[in-house]
Amino acid sequence: MTMPPPWPAALTIAGSDSGGGAGIQADLRTFAFHLVHGTSALTCVTAQNTLGVTRVDALPSEAVVAQIEAVTSDIAVQAVKTGMLLNQTIIQAVVQALDSLPQGIPVVVDPVMVSRTGAQLIDDDAIATLTRRLIPQAHILTPNRHEAQLLSGLEISTLADMEAAARHIHQLGPQAVLVKGGGMADRLRSTDVWFDGHEVVVLATEVVDTTHTHGTGCTLSAAIAANLALGQAPLTAVKEAKDYVTSALKHALAIGQGQGPVGHFFPLLTDHP
Repeated sequence: MTMPPPWPAALTIAGSDSGGGAGIQADLRTFAFHLVHGTSALTCVTAQNTLGVTRVDALPSEAVVAQIEAVTSDIAVQAVKTGMLLNQTIIQAVVQALDSLPQGIPVVVDPVMVSRTGAQLIDDDAIATLTRRLIPQAHILTPNRHEAQLLSGLEISTLADMEAAARHIHQLGPQAVLVKGGGMADRLRSTDVWFDGHEVVVLATEVVDTTHTHGTGCTLSAAIAANLALGQAPLTAVKEAKDYVTSALKHALAIGQGQGPVGHFFPLLTDHP
């Protein structure tokens, strides 16, 4: 059956994860779960599996822009998310490409700068460009604990610290900030803090005890973008995205020899042993 227009669509601008747990692969599966057509612009190709990354190759910035232009010149996307942009040149190109999109399309920025364990993923020049040029374009910014520390200049170890960081980061220009608690201790692991310039909202879900958490950050930002493409209000989009990630964590996939991915297609796993 052919579905009638308009059919919601979203665009992810991110890297490829050959292991299928994060990046473009996670984003497209998340879009599909939400019945949102997924389009993509690859920024880099990684050789990785559940044990780690062994190689990263950046695409030319012209190729990244060409993908964005090819998609948006033909398909009406209702939301955009960015993930791993890798270097300063690609970040600058993506910013210019986003500037040319119609006004009002929400942009979810997952500022992939520092891993959940604290390892810096892009160089200082790229971080400066992302902070100065891309973050102000974000409708929703989703930093993890270490990224929030870098952006706010604050040490984060408590809920009050998360709230203070969200307020500081909001001054960089995004419409709303979601400081994620995935790198925090105990109950704060499943607690995020929202600030949109008007109210602070603490969003807490149950803690899921699993080591298979690869791709949770990508999945959350993609789910937020999908919900925005479906017309949900920003805070509602975030709340429902958190619920989705929690369910996906409960059905995480123990594949490979290392850290497996969340179960993006968990309804299909209901009767699976």
